[in-house]
Amino acid sequence: MGSNSERYLNHPTFGMLYLVSPVGQGRDVYATLYAQRMFFLVTLQPRGAEFEAIPYLDARHHADINLKRCKRDASPELERWRELFKQTFI
Repeated sequence: MGSNSERYLNHPTFGMLYLVSPVGQGRDVYATLYAQRMFFLVTLQPRGAEFEAIPYLDARHHADINLKRCKRDASPELERWRELFKQTFI
């Protein structure tokens, strides 16, 4: 994913979601954009997406693991994910 790209999905009930953190194995954490802060573990599938509501602390945990992985791998995306972490969880 390029540093200028942002990913959004439309949830059938809660509207627009934005990417908070990749999780791996075809799954990512998304959060509601407009409504109260809700988090979803999203699995993209050939015919749509599967949404699993997850608690705030689980979403933060996944995002923290992503930051640690980016730091360990010296990822050029580290600052982008760090800023998104701050905006979402702090």
